[in-house]
Amino acid sequence: MRMPLIAKAAVLEIGIYLFIKLGMPLFTSPLPSSVISMYMILVTISILLYVSIYEDDYGKFYVPITSFIRGDEHDKPGRKMSRVAVLIMIPLFFGFRTYQNVQPNFEPPFPQRVIHPAPPGSAAGFVNPYGDDEANHEKYVQEGRDVYFRNCVFCHGDKLDGKGFFAHALNVKPANFADPTTISMLMESFVFWRVKTGGIGLPEEATPWDSAMPRWELILTEEERWKAIMFLYDYTGWKPRTWEMEGDE
Repeated sequence: MRMPLIAKAAVLEIGIYLFIKLGMPLFTSPLPSSVISMYMILVTISILLYVSIYEDDYGKFYVPITSFIRGDEHDKPGRKMSRVAVLIMIPLFFGFRTYQNVQPNFEPPFPQRVIHPAPPGSAAGFVNPYGDDEANHEKYVQEGRDVYFRNCVFCHGDKLDGKGFFAHALNVKPANFADPTTISMLMESFVFWRVKTGGIGLPEEATPWDSAMPRWELILTEEERWKAIMFLYDYTGWKPRTWEMEGDE
């Protein structure tokens, strides 16, 4: 017995919905409900267009629907009861969805994202071992420049302004080191911790838009990270925040 066209369309739509809702999260992050709704609207329109291309398919699809809704004097009692149940359930469904949308939400709002989250206490012990070597300062800065342009320029840009090749595709945007509200406001130990852990190591208050920065401690040596930070400050002309600066405020 061949499955009616309307049943095939229903199975196809339900199958696609289940795949998007339950199957896709197995391979990627779950989709927002608004995106799922848009997908399903497109799927529904596509199915309706498909069954309307040929006149025979049009009849097979729409005639059962119209005959069920209209009914006739020869309808069996069970068919009449099914029609009444459907006509009652449709407004109840949309009424329930409307109620869900307009009812007040008593859940607390998501906490505001912290741009510069507090590092762990161990980060206070990070000290640049090359910072006091004035004789080789320029050499370290140039080595840090090489590290930056091999690894960081793609996001933070060749002018350190956060406008690298990949910046347009990222959310949150890469830091603009030339801006006076970034590294000039931070201690060197914080910048080192931030580079060290990347977006993966951020605490919960930095969500929901964690940084896309890699965990550089797995890619660069400690020496390379410190020298890259020295280059950031040297190129921009900023000075790292110090405990003396904290005491002056």
